[in-house]
Amino acid sequence: MTLAIFDLDNTLLAGDSDHAWGEFLVEEGIVDAEEYRKANDRFYEEYLNGELDILHYLGFALQPLARHAMEDLLAWRERFMDKKVRPMLQDKAFRLLDEHRSQGHTLMIITATNRFVTEPIAEILAIEHLIATEPELVNGRYTGEVAGVPSFQEGKVTRLDDWLAASGETLDGAWFYSDSHNDAPLLRKVANPVAVDPDPTLEKLALEKGWKVMSLRD
Repeated sequence: MTLAIFDLDNTLLAGDSDHAWGEFLVEEGIVDAEEYRKANDRFYEEYLNGELDILHYLGFALQPLARHAMEDLLAWRERFMDKKVRPMLQDKAFRLLDEHRSQGHTLMIITATNRFVTEPIAEILAIEHLIATEPELVNGRYTGEVAGVPSFQEGKVTRLDDWLAASGETLDGAWFYSDSHNDAPLLRKVANPVAVDPDPTLEKLALEKGWKVMSLRD
């Protein structure tokens, strides 16, 4: 089995679903607009700069899940998908996924964004395997805590290694597509690293390493 692994935000999607979820919560009046937007934007800037404290961020990002009933969250998520996510879908991304399927590759998304936000996106993309940051769920409600290791930076490698051990698979011939220098640890680990619409830091690294650079933007 050859794995074709994809980052989600700003790679398969033309935008960041995690940040967009925060914007959606603000626009719908579910959170305090001024305070939440300011924090959401600050954390996103820290992510882009490679300075994000992932546990600090998750302490902020998972609180809205903990404060509301699952029924409400699911209804909001459905609106979020239509309003924010579907406009981020890219024809070239669908074609790339189909190219890998035609070669018999096994497709996987690995993302730092939490599973609540990303699971329906993986379904739209028809990607069966999803490694995402796991929000803790107890008796049908989110607690606001993280279950296990967040799939961010080195955490992506840790979570993928766990998946490989559990499935009995390997990274032989694997591909990994990402836009972000935060994913350098996993890009270095695969046989076929690809920088997709990369940030300046990743673009520089890709050129130094001789990695393929491509765009999926329509």
